[in-house]
Amino acid sequence: MATTLAVRPPCRTEPTAYEALKRHFAEHPDAHPLHPHKWDVSRSDIYAEDRWQPIFADMRAAGPLHYIDDSPFGPYWAVVQHKAIQHIEALPELFSSSWEHGGITIINRMSDDELAAAGLERFELPMFIAMDRPKHTGQRRTVAPKFTPSAMDDMEAEIRARTGEVLDRLPRGEVFDWVETVSIELTTGMLAILFGFPWEDRRLLTFWSDWAGDTELATVRDLDPTRRAVLREMAAYFMSLWGERARGEGGDDLISMMIHSDAMNQQSPEEFMGNLVLLIVGGNDTTRNTMSGIIHAFDRFPDQRKLFETRPDLIPNAVQECIRYQTPLAHMRRTCTEDTEQFGQHIRKGDKVILWYLSANRDETVFEAADKLDITRENARRHLAFGYGIHRCVGARLAELQLRVLLEEMHRRRLRVHVAGDVERVRANFVHGFRKLEVEVTQF
Repeated sequence: MATTLAVRPPCRTEPTAYEALKRHFAEHPDAHPLHPHKWDVSRSDIYAEDRWQPIFADMRAAGPLHYIDDSPFGPYWAVVQHKAIQHIEALPELFSSSWEHGGITIINRMSDDELAAAGLERFELPMFIAMDRPKHTGQRRTVAPKFTPSAMDDMEAEIRARTGEVLDRLPRGEVFDWVETVSIELTTGMLAILFGFPWEDRRLLTFWSDWAGDTELATVRDLDPTRRAVLREMAAYFMSLWGERARGEGGDDLISMMIHSDAMNQQSPEEFMGNLVLLIVGGNDTTRNTMSGIIHAFDRFPDQRKLFETRPDLIPNAVQECIRYQTPLAHMRRTCTEDTEQFGQHIRKGDKVILWYLSANRDETVFEAADKLDITRENARRHLAFGYGIHRCVGARLAELQLRVLLEEMHRRRLRVHVAGDVERVRANFVHGFRKLEVEVTQF
């Protein structure tokens, strides 16, 4: 679909979020926040260096949740056991997701004094995952038909064809970046299809996703103006698409579904922006990082890669196990709405409660040998990577479909992928994944 837009393409004039952060910390080598508490798992270095596992294991052994009284994001409760996270997710009135209480990430809302000192106005991005009932229900119901089993059946042939095209273009006999060549290309293309987004501009979706979803940016106040400008440019681009769809007959893309929904067709600009961020980050970062995580995990556990190669019937379960093992979103936040006693701990009204899905998916009381990839694991589906309860990921079926098709098409081509160069992980406490994964392709 051709679209003419009077919007500056930000990816051609602005640095990526990663480049901006790298430049900032290079210029300010002492600017990384201090984390004095030994169990402060909000620190991004433990994820970049892949050394978070023993910290969470110690916390789980000591109890289901712990109060972290000092962090760069303020005090918070760290919920680390599988059962405790399910319990709290099942109490959405008591543990709010609303943006008005702080939203779904560990990031703090800036105070009025902080905003004034920075010369900024308040900038909130409401989105339906960061809303409580009943508003959450109506907005989620608007987009849910795009992710039903029948909708997945309709999309599978196109996903399979695009996946095959990407795999067939992979170079042989040379090292390349799997993240850039496969994971980003497949997930960004899928987002473009869901939004009816101009294909030639699809990499803008990756650019916006990184600026919107990187919690490390929240520790760098100097980057706030750039981040806001990027998100406003994103909104301007999508508003042009909104106007185009509103003037036409519409279709079954996500923008047209919003236009024709009573729950979403009167959104404020900020709410529209927030829901775009939700759908872009939710549809891009999560599947992208699991597509990379599968390759890294198979290389780390060659016995499981061999099992995948000899037992293609295990692919559906392998998808669930790889999602569990990778857990592409490390946490979600809730805010306590009234004083309560949970698991022997007194949680006060207003307390920040962080649900560490990354830890729940390594809970030894649920998953035997939890730090090992096991594609025959009988209870792999018990993972909490998609959340639990009313906020469970609306696009979970699509993610599962994309991952299943990727493994099936790799198997059909007898592709074996070896890690053969640099491995760079995302430095963040929210998105858990890979910045770079250099590989080489052979055949089995």
